[in-house]
Amino acid sequence: MLDKSIFRLYDIRGRYPKELDTRGAEKIGEALARFFKKGNLVLGFDARNSSSALYDALKKGLSRNKNFSFLEAGLITTPMLYFLINQFQTSGGVMVTASHNPKNFNGFKVAKKGAEPVSGREILKFLK
Repeated sequence: MLDKSIFRLYDIRGRYPKELDTRGAEKIGEALARFFKKGNLVLGFDARNSSSALYDALKKGLSRNKNFSFLEAGLITTPMLYFLINQFQTSGGVMVTASHNPKNFNGFKVAKKGAEPVSGREILKFLK
C-alpha cells in the first residue's frame, strides 16, 4: 500500500503497514531509481521491527534499474549513513527509519551526493 500522506517535506514516513508496506517500499525504490538515474547508493536501516522488510523491498525496487550499485550498510544510524555517503563519495543514500516517531511508524530518509537531504519539492516529485 502507498498512501499519499506519507510524502512529507523532509522524508517519507507513515504507519506500518497501514500507510506504508513492503509493496509501497518497492514502488518507492523504483521511483528513487528514476530520481537518481544511475550511480551508487548507500542503503541502511534502523532497529525497528519493520525496517529489514522495508529495506529488502526498497532494494528490490531499486534493483530494477541496472545502472545502480549498492553499498549495503545494513543496521546503522542515520549519521552513519551520511558519513558513508561522503566517505565513499556515492551518489547518495537511503535510510529506512522513522526517526523519533513511535514504533508503528517507518519510512525513508533520502540524501543526495554530499549527504545533502532530499526534501521539499524533490520529495513531492515522487507522487508523480
